[in-house]
Amino acid sequence: MVLAALFLVLAGGLGGGVAKELSAGGFVDPEQESERAAVALDDAFGAGASNFLLLVATPGGADRYDAAGKALTAQVAAEEGVADVMSYWTAGHEPTMTSRNKDSAVVLVRLLGDQDAQVDRAEELGKEYNGTVAGLQVRTGGEFSVYAEVGPTIERDVVRAELIAFPVVTVLLILVFGSAIAAALPLLIGVISILGTFLALHVLNGMTDVSIYAVNLATSLGLGLGIDYALFLVSRFREEIRNGRPVPAAITETMRTAGRTVLFSALTVALSLGSLLVFPLYFLKSFAYAGISAVLFALFGALVVLPAVLAALGSKVDALDLRRPLRWFLGLGSTKPRVKSIDEGAWHRIALTVMKRPIGVATAVIAILVLVGLPFRNASFSLPDDRVLPREARSQQVAQVLREDYPGREAQALPIVLSASTGTGGYAAALSRVDGVARVDAAEGRFVEGRKIAAGLSGFRTDSATRLSVVPDFDAYGAEGERLVQRVREVTAPAPALVSGQAAQLRDTKSALASALPLALGILLLPTFVLLFLFTGSVIVPAKAIVMNVLSLSATFGLMVWVFQEGHLASWVGDPIITGALDTTTPILMFCILFGLSMDYEVFLLSRIKEEWDATGDNTRAVAVGLERTGSLVTAAAGLLAMVFLAFVSSDIAFIKLLGLGTALAVLVDATLIRGALVPAFMRLMGDRNWWAPRPLRAVHRRFGLSEAEVRPPEPVRA
Repeated sequence: MVLAALFLVLAGGLGGGVAKELSAGGFVDPEQESERAAVALDDAFGAGASNFLLLVATPGGADRYDAAGKALTAQVAAEEGVADVMSYWTAGHEPTMTSRNKDSAVVLVRLLGDQDAQVDRAEELGKEYNGTVAGLQVRTGGEFSVYAEVGPTIERDVVRAELIAFPVVTVLLILVFGSAIAAALPLLIGVISILGTFLALHVLNGMTDVSIYAVNLATSLGLGLGIDYALFLVSRFREEIRNGRPVPAAITETMRTAGRTVLFSALTVALSLGSLLVFPLYFLKSFAYAGISAVLFALFGALVVLPAVLAALGSKVDALDLRRPLRWFLGLGSTKPRVKSIDEGAWHRIALTVMKRPIGVATAVIAILVLVGLPFRNASFSLPDDRVLPREARSQQVAQVLREDYPGREAQALPIVLSASTGTGGYAAALSRVDGVARVDAAEGRFVEGRKIAAGLSGFRTDSATRLSVVPDFDAYGAEGERLVQRVREVTAPAPALVSGQAAQLRDTKSALASALPLALGILLLPTFVLLFLFTGSVIVPAKAIVMNVLSLSATFGLMVWVFQEGHLASWVGDPIITGALDTTTPILMFCILFGLSMDYEVFLLSRIKEEWDATGDNTRAVAVGLERTGSLVTAAAGLLAMVFLAFVSSDIAFIKLLGLGTALAVLVDATLIRGALVPAFMRLMGDRNWWAPRPLRAVHRRFGLSEAEVRPPEPVRA
């Protein structure tokens, strides 16, 4: 306990400020073509996309502010860490760099350095240039201005979520346990997991890129799993104490049974989250770092720290019974509720009711899940942009002005770099004839519909390379933009060509995710199947569990599309900006997290069902008794975990809201419709076939199988 206290101090001191250290990017594969093109552009031309901008108010027309605009442009260009500064006033009054009614104009800037340096510089320039500068009203925006606002927003989100979750969860734990002492133990393990995960992210950030968004998962999953594991162990310990075991024996039995199940459940969740490591985006890898760390520290707290605390408390774990005043208020006196037998419990009755009409119940539940999941057929995906921030965020407001008031699509242009310095005129002309292309800028000239309409542009050619800029004639950030990228890449080039830009990033990122998905699913599904087989000795039950989890998750995804893509009931979750698309990584992230959490509860349920089946050979009774033994506990754990994730619906980051709401609803659906209805219905329909396995696998299970059943020593042989 002393070592645990020292660990909390160390972890809090080193990892408490980890959110300030982490990066806000990580949504693209550094090896994909669009990213290699961006690197080649920077290496060959010292050029690249503008990642910071100033939006300058010009009431009465931008032309009236020519001198002030040029002075402002020169001032920005003189700033440290700034390159490629261009404005409406220095680009020959380029019409695409002013609004349609000319009441504002832009100064485009490219910041130098790595991403963290660019974000820091954007934050510094934002403080300097927002407001009145040289007599002009200025607001800053751009990609790294968005990133600079994301960090502080997430820090506020985490604090707000903790302030919501801890009091609510504390009250629920007191209602579950009655005792304030027992209720405090799961919170202790949750704090160990959270601070331990923060420390792990701090250490990992010194070795690799870590996304700041992972902090949200560190908090929610750390608290949730810490509560879950402690809830199962404390409940088992109290049960052993009530059965008359002395404290050391009660702890030993608790760890041998529930402790072993917690261990294997935690490994299941860790393996599910580990599947995120195969994806090339460090955004997803970061969630694996945070998730696995949260699981392992929750496991450490549950299996190492908690037994020490229980040994110190002993029977005092039930002290400070806060339900006693409530019983007195209701006129029940000090009489404790009668402990009901297994056959009297509500979950036992629910299971028997379901198993009387298994076909009807299964059909109804499956129909509901399929109906709710139907909107996922229309899912559309994009990469995160400024619209993950709330409407009042400055960089989001600036970006919205550019989308609505500016005619040009320069920000969505597709830069192309070729490893040749001449002979690209024909290529540029061919590109300009591609459907969806407004014009092509090149060293040989500006081309529209195959015709050269202006002289060649300077800075587009070196001794070894040439660059072009393909400007679309529509909003190219979406499915049609991806098709445009494909058409552009299909045009025969005179030398190896690399295409970049937002639409190319989206297409390449989707391709990178799709290529890694089969391996991730293999890592996710195979260990889960093996673990459930070891607990049940069956190949039918694990297959059933996987199918049901997929069905449950598809319903969750459908609901997320309905709310966050189509905008239904969006005001109920804080009115996020609806873009008509979901973040490309979110379904993958949710699937891996939720699959692990679902299997966490599946292990607890099936271990007790199998225990009763082994004892009686009665499938119907095994299901009813197993559900009764775990139903209340799993439901309480799921409710507590759901409350933790629901707290993150208060986030100001759009896809954190989505992750919080989606995870909470999926956990609740899994603990009620799936565990309370579909599982008993299916297992009643399959009967004794639930426990079938091929003969070789039955031998494997006899040798390595797992169970919570008590192993009694053999009776002594008497002469």
